[in-house]
Amino acid sequence: MVLHAPRIVVVGGGPAGLMAAESAVAAGATVDVFEGKASVGRKFLVAGKGGLNLTHADPFERFVQRYGARAEPVARWLRAFDAGALRAWAKSLGVETFVGSSGRVFPSDLKAAPLLRAWLRRLRASGVSIHARHRWSGWREEGSLAFDTPAGPFHAQADAVVLALGGGSWPQLGSDGAWVPWLRAHGVEVADLAPSNCGFDVAWSAPFAQRHAGAPLKRVVARAVDADGHAHEQAGECVVTATGLEGQLVYALSAPLREALAAHGTARLVFDLVPQRSADELAARLARPPGSRSLTEHWRRSAGIDPVRAGLVIEALGREGARDPAAVARVLKALPVDLLRPRPIAEAISSAGGVAFDALDEHLMLRNLPGVFCAGEMLDWEAPTGGYLLTACFASGRLAGAAAANWARASHGAKAVANRRSQAPH
Repeated sequence: MVLHAPRIVVVGGGPAGLMAAESAVAAGATVDVFEGKASVGRKFLVAGKGGLNLTHADPFERFVQRYGARAEPVARWLRAFDAGALRAWAKSLGVETFVGSSGRVFPSDLKAAPLLRAWLRRLRASGVSIHARHRWSGWREEGSLAFDTPAGPFHAQADAVVLALGGGSWPQLGSDGAWVPWLRAHGVEVADLAPSNCGFDVAWSAPFAQRHAGAPLKRVVARAVDADGHAHEQAGECVVTATGLEGQLVYALSAPLREALAAHGTARLVFDLVPQRSADELAARLARPPGSRSLTEHWRRSAGIDPVRAGLVIEALGREGARDPAAVARVLKALPVDLLRPRPIAEAISSAGGVAFDALDEHLMLRNLPGVFCAGEMLDWEAPTGGYLLTACFASGRLAGAAAANWARASHGAKAVANRRSQAPH
């Protein structure tokens, strides 16, 4: 008896969903991808506007530690499809990559669009069908998938399903978290979505915010303490905004800061604004006679303190306190900045929370919904920027797509045997 190829429906056309489609069709399935927006890969393209950071050249053990508390389960995905495999995959699409000075990996032309176009050509050539403007709205009573389309309601049957619906960041591109109540209604444990790789609000004074919004803080070190009292340190740069702080350094510390705020209602960043100099050296330089120069011009000439750093010192000490060179040196080496709250999830680069790992088996199938698999950012993990987010999305999609095809094929075989037995003469 010849069995038909199992039909897999992938809901979501981001990197995880498209990789799930590729691995499912490679495993012999017929695959349909349904995307709510007018085209697939929208967040992928926007993320690549400043240069597509595809992955990172960290050694594997250091790479997986970037996933924090979820390092162990994510490592299982990455052992099958790691950064090297992702670079080889890009090369198979005709896209060469290079390692930047920070270890980040980029396409040679830095662009996302050529890679996505080549990928879509290969997917369509392999038989994957892509249906845009099909927004998933849950399940119908008989178990089919329901979609809203410009032409009206549509439903689809599948032998297995991969959900790759993203988290809650950048909802205008499709990741709006609308799926959360539908999975919870089926008994699936889903942690509340929260902003990750996000900025934070700070109660700047109006003069400081007006004068320094948009100013970068380069070559600084920041320390934070998480909800359990563990210290985290990050070097890099960030940007002062009218409402607070954002940028790479702050994003890298967003998880412990967010957790401290949730647990204690308060979180603090402590900045070393001049890591290349000691407090004693700074105090000695600042104690030199300023002559006719203004205080901040004296700081700039004697110790290289730029206007935004000077503004932060005055914000912390006040004008009178800032006349004490030793106090200024101490604040330059340990500037406390109290955070009020994360910026809204819609502004975040990514999100934390999502489908709990305990709700999934080792193949990313939902225990409460056999035949339904999940991949990508809708799972409860997070990582800093630097290529780690994309790599895990690709790797989880690859695992879920192949597993869905294999599960559907085994289910088909079991059904065929059962049907033959029921039709055999007694």
